[in-house]
Amino acid sequence: MNLKEKRAAELAAAAAIVDGAKAAVRGLTDEEQSKVDAHLKAVEEFDVQIKKADEDQARLTRLATLTPAAQEKAPEGEPVAAKSLGEHFLKHAEPKLKAVARGSRFTVDAPEFKATPTVTTGLSQVQYGGVVGLPLQRPTVADLLLSGNISGNAYTYFVEGAVTGGPGAVAESALKPELSGQFTPVTEALTKLAGWSKESDELIEDFSALSSVVESRLVSRLAIAEEAQILNGSGTAPSLRGILNRTGIQTVTQAVSPDSAQDAIFRAITAVQTATFLDADFIVINPADYQSLRLAKDANGQYFGGGFFSGEYGNGAVTAQPNLWGLRTVVTSAIAAKTVLVGSGQAAQVFRKGGVRVDMANTNEDDFINNRVTVRAEERLLLAVYRPSAYVKVTLL
Repeated sequence: MNLKEKRAAELAAAAAIVDGAKAAVRGLTDEEQSKVDAHLKAVEEFDVQIKKADEDQARLTRLATLTPAAQEKAPEGEPVAAKSLGEHFLKHAEPKLKAVARGSRFTVDAPEFKATPTVTTGLSQVQYGGVVGLPLQRPTVADLLLSGNISGNAYTYFVEGAVTGGPGAVAESALKPELSGQFTPVTEALTKLAGWSKESDELIEDFSALSSVVESRLVSRLAIAEEAQILNGSGTAPSLRGILNRTGIQTVTQAVSPDSAQDAIFRAITAVQTATFLDADFIVINPADYQSLRLAKDANGQYFGGGFFSGEYGNGAVTAQPNLWGLRTVVTSAIAAKTVLVGSGQAAQVFRKGGVRVDMANTNEDDFINNRVTVRAEERLLLAVYRPSAYVKVTLL
């Protein structure tokens, strides 16, 4: 008998004694009570042993999945999980491509690639994000904001405007103060971002090279286009409306000397907290403006951000792109020179419908007669800005 069968036997024995007393219409004798207690104690001991056995089995199963051989082989009947978008596309495309005769026409597509959703909390609701990890070494503006998924083609939300009044001290039986806010409904439609690249027939026979095209060329450029839209989108269809073109964002302009760029940026950080009670947690800056700050020196010729051999004043290691004022700093050419964006990631959200989709065909235009293929990548997304005043556009001299 295994542990669970032995546990069931002890429990049945205890129940039989109790049922016997009930049938005789009497209570349990002292001897019967002792026997029942002994059986129940045995049941508890078996429960402990069964739990330990289950935990040991779970550890063994987990250990088996971590071995190199197990990671290369998925459970029977389940596909091997792709580690990247390029690998995901090739996993579906390779069998089809190998079956296509040289020089024949074909079309290959793959299901959308979706990473495991992550759960973040903000604005009193749970959001789901992380559709696909874009293959850039640096963080993008989208990484700074809340993320979410959407099933429809549009999203309606409320934009928070000016708030008047507020709680305060009140005498007994006196009128309580009113807290009044302006909430304006706004509807955002999905925007499609897409791009394509033409490659030779020879390339598709080299699957590792094809994966590189998908990852480093198409998807990276798609991420750059996405970043430009989130920052600068005009709002005129088919573009989405970027943060810098939203009504209600704050502005700070660098004053003539002795005001400095770093002073103006810090005043923007203060403006976010003053207007919204949210803390600014990121800065977006153009590479040329960041270079000016990074190369700034004191009167002794020491770099404020650390030199090229060590950290500030010889302390610590060199940091290639240290954050400004301790906030996450994204250095990108997607924002214009002399313009800096300071804001809170909790006040806006990027919604995506599905993931990044990749398709390939040799039937486009004159691809077939030129031995070429067209590879296309696209995604659909929208931007919701809940509190425009949580973002400050800084204009530098």
